[in-house]
Amino acid sequence: MTAHWDAVYADKSREDVSWFQTDPRVSLALIEASGIGSDAAIVDVGGGASVLGPRLTAAGFHEVTVLDIAQSALAVVRDELGFTGNMVAADIRQWQPHRRYRVWHDRAVFHFLVAEADRDAYRRTLESAVEADGWMVVGTFAEDGPERCSGLPTARYNAEALAAQFPEWEVVDTRREEHRTPWDEVQPFTWLLLQKVSRETSSSSA
Repeated sequence: MTAHWDAVYADKSREDVSWFQTDPRVSLALIEASGIGSDAAIVDVGGGASVLGPRLTAAGFHEVTVLDIAQSALAVVRDELGFTGNMVAADIRQWQPHRRYRVWHDRAVFHFLVAEADRDAYRRTLESAVEADGWMVVGTFAEDGPERCSGLPTARYNAEALAAQFPEWEVVDTRREEHRTPWDEVQPFTWLLLQKVSRETSSSSA
């Protein structure tokens, strides 16, 4: 998988991949909707070559980490976009975070996990990486989105089906985005803002 994504970024500029955005408006809006302060730690999963990390630091967030499976993607966000925050090269299914984050952001990683074992591994990493009452912003292809992307099959979700993948999280907001690729094709996305339900809260309400 690492070799696949390194090859993608080696063959194309960041403006020529289908997920390229000049303005990550939905991501920023949902992060803002969480109500976190500028001292909150944020991890952008699969965020290499995205403008989100640099936009967050420019907005005053002090603890921003960009994680990507491809070193070549991280090189883009560092060298071309001037990102000066933390960077981690890791496969999300195997990553062992050494700290916890207030917000986990994922645009277009989870929908590549078409095997249940990979989704289970993702959820284990998510649980170990996010604070007890932390937040998750996740965007995947919608039900009418592409069945394949960058040569790989994808899973597609409506809001209800995506929420069902994270039963220990509470849905706070849902959105649909019709992303336009650099070649002007529409890719519909489903977005969720979720908050982690702490075990203490769930136990006291039982």
